[in-house]
Amino acid sequence: MTSGPKHEVRAEQPYVAIPTKVTPREWGKAAALVTEVQDWLGAKCLSPAGPPFFRYWVIGGGDREHIMEVGAPVNGVPVGDGRVVPGTLPGGDYVTLVHKGDPERIDGAHEVLQDWAAGQGLAWIHRGTGANEVWGGRFEFYLSDPVRARKDACEVEIAYLVRNADTCAG
Repeated sequence: MTSGPKHEVRAEQPYVAIPTKVTPREWGKAAALVTEVQDWLGAKCLSPAGPPFFRYWVIGGGDREHIMEVGAPVNGVPVGDGRVVPGTLPGGDYVTLVHKGDPERIDGAHEVLQDWAAGQGLAWIHRGTGANEVWGGRFEFYLSDPVRARKDACEVEIAYLVRNADTCAG
């Protein structure tokens, strides 16, 4: 089940994250990093400024790795410590959709959002194509606890940074 899609403007948001590369079969490694980021924030006496997220730079599949970051938004300018790195969620136009239910079925929600964005004349910001496509802003924000929530009770907001199809930016 999904709610949305919608088109909205978001401001820049600082974050901290742990970069990783995982194949779909290794997905548990990425999910475990959510707790590590939360523990790191706690050790630094920092509170997250929003839900944990996955930022996808390159989408994998099969034996190809996803190149991604597992992070959390923070207030102020973060300082990393080697494994945990600072970053910024880019400001701009986003298309979003909330997937409700088993995260294993989230691919269908991504397809719905991509089809809807194309129908609105919007295109995501990226460079390259196919296996070499690098995303400018592709996120999954975990609105429910990704570690403790029942699979059927998970809520994940999918967000893509987009540009109008008739502009040359991006």
